[in-house]
Amino acid sequence: MKKLYRSQDNKVFAGIVGGLGEYFDFDPVFLRIVWLFLTVFTGFFPGAIVYMASVFVVPRKPSN
Repeated sequence: MKKLYRSQDNKVFAGIVGGLGEYFDFDPVFLRIVWLFLTVFTGFFPGAIVYMASVFVVPRKPSN
C-alpha cells in the first residue's frame, strides 16, 4: 500500500512536491513548475496556505 510522505531526497523547502512526485511516479520538477504557476496566478495566498498546511499534515518519510 502506497502512502504519501514528504521526500527526504528530493526536496527544495519541505519535500511536499517531491513527495507528490514520488507518490504519483511523476517528475517533481514539472510539478514544481505547475505549483508555481497556480500559486502566482491565484493570488499567491491559496497556494502558500495549502503548502504550509501540507507541511503539518503530510508526515516525513521514515528513514530505513
